[in-house]
Amino acid sequence: MTQTVLILGGNGKIGRHATTTFENAGWIVRQFDRKTDDMTRAAMGADVIVNGLNPPNYHNWSQLIPQITAQVITAAKASGATVIVPANLYNFGDNPGTLDENTPHRPNTRKGEIRVAMEKTYAESGVQTIMLRAGNFIDPNGNGDIMSVATMRNIRKSKLTSMGPPATLQAYCYTPDWARAAVMLAERRHQLETFEDIPFPGHAFTNDQLKDALDTHVGRSFKLTTFPWWVMRLLSPVWELAREMKEMRYLYAMPHQVSATKFNRILPDFRATDIATVMYAGLPRDIYPDEPMRARTQVPVQQ
Repeated sequence: MTQTVLILGGNGKIGRHATTTFENAGWIVRQFDRKTDDMTRAAMGADVIVNGLNPPNYHNWSQLIPQITAQVITAAKASGATVIVPANLYNFGDNPGTLDENTPHRPNTRKGEIRVAMEKTYAESGVQTIMLRAGNFIDPNGNGDIMSVATMRNIRKSKLTSMGPPATLQAYCYTPDWARAAVMLAERRHQLETFEDIPFPGHAFTNDQLKDALDTHVGRSFKLTTFPWWVMRLLSPVWELAREMKEMRYLYAMPHQVSATKFNRILPDFRATDIATVMYAGLPRDIYPDEPMRARTQVPVQQ
């Protein structure tokens, strides 16, 4: 039987890939237009809602995140739909190591507290909710991901920007992979609990490892530079994004990765995109080497 998914935030990193992946899997895909649609009416007849709505640049999270959450829950209750949410790692605070569904939620930032409250609201709503929790997004289309706005922003000048110490292990999520996992979970939702916290392992690597891989892949030496956090401090009194980014600086200095144990148990047949493709996804095409060179490049997967 054909199933229907409602995509919220269809132009975002999650929404675009979820749209394509659900369509390719044979689902009927509806798009929610926040300017003209009523969410509850739009959700009627939907089996799944993918909540890709997220205020850009961290704008006014304290008000907008609870508002969006309330709207989604109301729509899901009216339609009977399962909700899939791209959860993040802010909930855990400064907690180095391997993060999983049992890691305590001890946020050390305001945004982390907002996300913890959001998830609690879903958990207490009675709506079937799947939190597919992942690290920093890497989007092959850019679309404001960590590579395009930070790490590779000066790549044409042969520079890589490290948001924290370059030897610090960081968790990454390739957005097409997240979307494929979301489809697989949607199709197995009847086997899941009412509220599921599912860590998405993705890949983990350091900026040192990224530099070494790119040096080999592109055939030139990239210089690792440090992100200018001093500019964020200077501008934070007058620029909302600078203020919000400054609060998250700790995360880039915290070595971490996401556990694969629960994810592999639920989706044992999932196959992630290889780490080399993920690492190279942010390279502009004008400095991208030819396919034969790419095929020869081997990058070890971080366990």
